Amino acid sequence: MARRRSHQIAADGELVVLRDGERPGGRLLRQGDMDASYVDLADERHLEFDYLRWIRAVLRVRRARQVVHIGAGACSLARALLAEDRGSRQRVYEIDGRVLEIARAHLGLRRMPGLSVRVGDGRDALARHADASAEAIVIDAFTGARVPRRLVTVEALSQCARVAPLTIVNVVDSAGWPHARAVAAGLALAYPGTGALAASRRAGNVVAFGFAGVFDAAALEARVAADPSPPRLFRACDLLGASPWRD
Repeated sequence: MARRRSHQIAADGELVVLRDGERPGGRLLRQGDMDASYVDLADERHLEFDYLRWIRAVLRVRRARQVVHIGAGACSLARALLAEDRGSRQRVYEIDGRVLEIARAHLGLRRMPGLSVRVGDGRDALARHADASAEAIVIDAFTGARVPRRLVTVEALSQCARVAPLTIVNVVDSAGWPHARAVAAGLALAYPGTGALAASRRAGNVVAFGFAGVFDAAALEARVAADPSPPRLFRACDLLGASPWRD
Protein backbone atom coordinates (compact mmCIF):
# COMPACT_ATOMS: atom_id res chain seq x y z
CA MET A 1 0.00 0.00 0.00
CA ALA A 2 1.36 3.42 -0.94
CA ARG A 3 2.08 5.57 2.10
CA ARG A 4 -0.69 8.07 2.75
CA ARG A 5 -1.56 10.56 5.45
CA SER A 6 -2.55 8.61 8.54
CA HIS A 7 -2.40 8.70 12.29
CA GLN A 8 -2.24 6.05 14.96
CA ILE A 9 -5.42 5.15 16.83
CA ALA A 10 -4.34 1.97 18.67
CA ALA A 11 -1.30 -0.18 19.38
CA ASP A 12 -0.46 -3.50 21.02
CA GLY A 13 3.27 -4.15 20.87
CA GLU A 14 4.26 -4.40 17.20
CA LEU A 15 0.59 -4.26 16.11
CA VAL A 16 -0.47 -0.73 15.20
CA VAL A 17 -3.79 0.53 13.80
CA LEU A 18 -3.73 3.66 11.64
CA ARG A 19 -6.61 5.76 10.34
CA ASP A 20 -6.32 6.48 6.61
CA GLY A 21 -6.31 10.24 6.14
CA GLU A 22 -7.51 9.93 2.55
CA ARG A 23 -10.33 7.43 3.06
CA PRO A 24 -12.54 8.24 6.08
CA GLY A 25 -13.47 4.63 6.86
CA GLY A 26 -10.03 3.24 6.08
CA ARG A 27 -8.12 1.43 8.81
CA LEU A 28 -4.64 -0.04 8.29
CA LEU A 29 -3.18 -2.71 10.55
CA ARG A 30 0.62 -2.79 10.57
CA GLN A 31 2.70 -5.51 12.18
CA GLY A 32 6.23 -4.33 12.70
CA ASP A 33 7.28 -2.74 9.42
CA MET A 34 4.72 -4.60 7.29
CA ASP A 35 1.19 -3.67 6.21
CA ALA A 36 -0.80 -6.62 7.55
CA SER A 37 -4.42 -5.75 6.76
CA TYR A 38 -6.69 -2.94 5.58
CA VAL A 39 -10.45 -2.52 5.90
CA ASP A 40 -12.90 0.22 5.04
CA LEU A 41 -15.44 0.39 7.86
CA ALA A 42 -17.93 2.04 5.50
CA ASP A 43 -17.53 -0.49 2.66
CA GLU A 44 -16.38 -4.01 3.51
CA ARG A 45 -16.31 -4.90 -0.20
CA HIS A 46 -13.34 -2.58 -0.68
CA LEU A 47 -9.99 -4.36 -0.93
CA GLU A 48 -7.09 -1.93 -0.76
CA PHE A 49 -4.28 -4.41 -1.34
CA ASP A 50 -3.72 -5.40 -4.97
CA TYR A 51 -3.02 -9.04 -4.24
CA LEU A 52 -6.31 -9.50 -2.36
CA ARG A 53 -8.25 -8.24 -5.38
CA TRP A 54 -6.32 -10.72 -7.53
CA ILE A 55 -7.21 -13.56 -5.14
CA ARG A 56 -10.86 -12.46 -5.25
CA ALA A 57 -10.72 -12.61 -9.05
CA VAL A 58 -9.52 -16.23 -8.96
CA LEU A 59 -12.29 -17.15 -6.51
CA ARG A 60 -14.91 -15.42 -8.65
CA VAL A 61 -13.84 -17.24 -11.81
CA ARG A 62 -14.14 -20.55 -9.97
CA ARG A 63 -17.41 -19.46 -8.31
CA ALA A 64 -15.99 -20.60 -4.97
CA ARG A 65 -18.41 -19.79 -2.13
CA GLN A 66 -17.21 -22.16 0.60
CA VAL A 67 -13.76 -20.79 1.42
CA VAL A 68 -11.25 -21.64 4.14
CA HIS A 69 -8.80 -18.84 4.97
CA ILE A 70 -5.48 -19.63 6.66
CA GLY A 71 -4.16 -16.36 8.05
CA ALA A 72 -6.61 -13.59 8.71
CA GLY A 73 -5.33 -10.20 9.74
CA ALA A 74 -8.58 -8.26 10.06
CA CYS A 75 -10.36 -10.86 7.86
CA SER A 76 -10.63 -8.25 5.09
CA LEU A 77 -10.90 -10.77 2.22
CA ALA A 78 -13.38 -13.01 4.04
CA ARG A 79 -15.51 -9.98 4.94
CA ALA A 80 -15.40 -8.63 1.39
CA LEU A 81 -16.51 -11.98 -0.05
CA LEU A 82 -19.32 -12.24 2.46
CA ALA A 83 -20.45 -8.65 1.81
CA GLU A 84 -20.79 -9.52 -1.89
CA ASP A 85 -22.43 -12.90 -1.32
CA ARG A 86 -24.34 -13.25 1.95
CA GLY A 87 -25.03 -16.90 1.22
CA SER A 88 -21.35 -17.82 1.09
CA ARG A 89 -19.40 -19.39 3.95
CA GLN A 90 -16.02 -18.04 5.04
CA ARG A 91 -14.04 -20.03 7.62
CA VAL A 92 -10.95 -18.30 9.01
CA TYR A 93 -8.03 -19.61 11.06
CA GLU A 94 -5.61 -17.07 12.56
CA ILE A 95 -2.79 -18.24 14.80
CA ASP A 96 -2.28 -14.91 16.60
CA GLY A 97 -5.20 -14.17 18.90
CA ARG A 98 -3.96 -10.62 19.47
CA VAL A 99 -4.53 -9.82 15.81
CA LEU A 100 -8.18 -10.84 16.11
CA GLU A 101 -8.58 -8.91 19.36
CA ILE A 102 -7.32 -5.67 17.84
CA ALA A 103 -9.41 -6.33 14.70
CA ARG A 104 -12.54 -6.66 16.84
CA ALA A 105 -11.72 -3.55 18.86
CA HIS A 106 -10.62 -1.22 16.06
CA LEU A 107 -11.15 -2.72 12.58
CA GLY A 108 -14.84 -3.61 12.65
CA LEU A 109 -14.54 -7.39 12.91
CA ARG A 110 -17.79 -8.74 14.36
CA ARG A 111 -19.93 -11.85 14.46
CA MET A 112 -22.06 -12.34 11.37
CA PRO A 113 -23.84 -15.21 9.60
CA GLY A 114 -21.50 -17.04 7.24
CA LEU A 115 -18.27 -15.98 8.96
CA SER A 116 -16.46 -18.35 11.33
CA VAL A 117 -13.25 -17.08 12.92
CA ARG A 118 -11.04 -19.31 15.07
CA VAL A 119 -7.68 -18.90 16.76
CA GLY A 120 -5.49 -21.80 15.73
CA ASP A 121 -2.94 -23.29 13.37
CA GLY A 122 -4.36 -23.56 9.87
CA ARG A 123 -2.60 -26.77 8.90
CA ASP A 124 -3.76 -28.52 12.05
CA ALA A 125 -7.31 -27.26 11.43
CA LEU A 126 -7.32 -28.55 7.84
CA ALA A 127 -6.38 -32.01 9.08
CA ARG A 128 -9.76 -32.08 10.84
CA HIS A 129 -11.74 -31.06 7.75
CA ALA A 130 -13.58 -33.73 5.79
CA ASP A 131 -12.64 -34.57 2.20
CA ALA A 132 -14.06 -32.09 -0.35
CA SER A 133 -15.59 -30.00 2.44
CA ALA A 134 -14.60 -26.64 0.89
CA GLU A 135 -14.48 -25.11 -2.57
CA ALA A 136 -11.26 -23.14 -2.05
CA ILE A 137 -8.46 -22.56 0.43
CA VAL A 138 -6.63 -19.24 0.69
CA ILE A 139 -3.25 -19.19 2.45
CA ASP A 140 -2.26 -15.65 3.37
CA ALA A 141 -0.13 -16.13 6.46
CA PHE A 142 3.29 -14.76 7.30
CA THR A 143 6.15 -15.04 9.73
CA GLY A 144 8.02 -11.84 9.09
CA ALA A 145 7.77 -11.39 5.33
CA ARG A 146 7.62 -15.11 4.45
CA VAL A 147 4.79 -17.60 4.28
CA PRO A 148 5.46 -20.24 6.96
CA ARG A 149 7.07 -23.14 5.15
CA ARG A 150 5.06 -25.79 7.06
CA LEU A 151 1.88 -24.43 5.40
CA VAL A 152 3.19 -24.93 1.85
CA THR A 153 5.19 -28.16 1.85
CA VAL A 154 4.18 -30.97 -0.48
CA GLU A 155 2.49 -32.71 2.44
CA ALA A 156 0.59 -29.59 3.52
CA LEU A 157 -0.57 -28.78 0.00
CA SER A 158 -1.66 -32.39 -0.52
CA GLN A 159 -3.83 -31.93 2.56
CA CYS A 160 -5.30 -28.81 0.93
CA ALA A 161 -6.08 -30.78 -2.25
CA ARG A 162 -7.92 -33.36 -0.16
CA VAL A 163 -10.16 -30.63 1.29
CA ALA A 164 -10.70 -28.32 -1.72
CA PRO A 165 -10.25 -28.33 -5.52
CA LEU A 166 -8.54 -24.92 -5.44
CA THR A 167 -5.75 -23.58 -3.22
CA ILE A 168 -4.40 -20.04 -3.50
CA VAL A 169 -1.18 -18.93 -1.79
CA ASN A 170 0.04 -15.35 -1.40
CA VAL A 171 3.84 -15.20 -1.50
CA VAL A 172 5.92 -12.07 -0.99
CA ASP A 173 9.07 -12.81 -2.96
CA SER A 174 12.30 -11.41 -4.31
CA ALA A 175 13.26 -11.16 -7.98
CA GLY A 176 13.34 -14.54 -9.68
CA TRP A 177 10.68 -15.90 -7.31
CA PRO A 178 12.69 -18.53 -5.42
CA HIS A 179 9.89 -18.98 -2.87
CA ALA A 180 6.92 -18.67 -5.22
CA ARG A 181 8.37 -21.22 -7.63
CA ALA A 182 8.95 -23.66 -4.74
CA VAL A 183 5.31 -23.18 -3.68
CA ALA A 184 4.18 -23.65 -7.28
CA ALA A 185 6.20 -26.88 -7.49
CA GLY A 186 4.37 -28.17 -4.42
CA LEU A 187 1.00 -27.12 -5.87
CA ALA A 188 1.88 -28.93 -9.12
CA LEU A 189 2.29 -32.19 -7.18
CA ALA A 190 -1.01 -31.69 -5.38
CA TYR A 191 -3.16 -30.44 -8.29
CA PRO A 192 -3.44 -31.11 -12.03
CA GLY A 193 -3.17 -27.40 -12.90
CA THR A 194 -1.20 -24.41 -11.60
CA GLY A 195 -0.85 -20.72 -12.34
CA ALA A 196 0.09 -17.42 -10.75
CA LEU A 197 -0.80 -13.75 -10.85
CA ALA A 198 1.88 -11.10 -10.38
CA ALA A 199 2.71 -7.64 -11.65
CA SER A 200 6.05 -8.85 -13.01
CA ARG A 201 8.86 -11.30 -12.33
CA ARG A 202 10.45 -8.75 -10.02
CA ALA A 203 10.07 -8.59 -6.24
CA GLY A 204 6.55 -8.31 -4.84
CA ASN A 205 3.38 -10.31 -4.28
CA VAL A 206 2.90 -13.51 -6.25
CA VAL A 207 -0.53 -15.16 -6.02
CA ALA A 208 0.14 -18.81 -6.84
CA PHE A 209 -2.72 -21.27 -7.22
CA GLY A 210 -3.33 -24.93 -7.88
CA PHE A 211 -6.61 -26.32 -9.16
CA ALA A 212 -8.49 -29.42 -10.21
CA GLY A 213 -11.03 -29.41 -13.01
CA VAL A 214 -11.59 -26.80 -15.69
CA PHE A 215 -10.13 -23.32 -15.20
CA ASP A 216 -11.23 -20.46 -17.44
CA ALA A 217 -7.95 -18.59 -17.92
CA ALA A 218 -9.49 -16.17 -20.43
CA ALA A 219 -12.16 -15.16 -17.91
CA LEU A 220 -9.50 -14.57 -15.25
CA GLU A 221 -7.41 -12.44 -17.60
CA ALA A 222 -10.47 -10.38 -18.47
CA ARG A 223 -11.29 -9.81 -14.79
CA VAL A 224 -7.81 -8.76 -13.72
CA ALA A 225 -7.38 -6.53 -16.78
CA ALA A 226 -9.95 -4.19 -15.19
CA ASP A 227 -8.07 -4.04 -11.88
CA PRO A 228 -6.44 -0.71 -10.90
CA SER A 229 -3.14 -2.64 -10.75
CA PRO A 230 -3.62 -5.35 -13.38
CA PRO A 231 -1.34 -8.38 -12.96
CA ARG A 232 -0.09 -10.79 -15.58
CA LEU A 233 -1.28 -14.39 -15.60
CA PHE A 234 1.67 -16.80 -15.49
CA ARG A 235 1.03 -20.36 -16.66
CA ALA A 236 2.48 -23.60 -15.32
CA CYS A 237 5.35 -23.46 -17.83
CA ASP A 238 6.38 -20.06 -16.42
CA LEU A 239 6.74 -21.47 -12.89
CA LEU A 240 9.27 -24.25 -13.47
CA GLY A 241 12.77 -24.48 -12.05
CA ALA A 242 12.46 -25.02 -8.30
CA SER A 243 12.14 -28.01 -6.03
CA PRO A 244 9.12 -28.18 -3.73
CA TRP A 245 9.51 -27.94 0.03
CA ARG A 246 8.85 -31.03 2.12
CA ASP A 247 8.22 -31.67 5.80
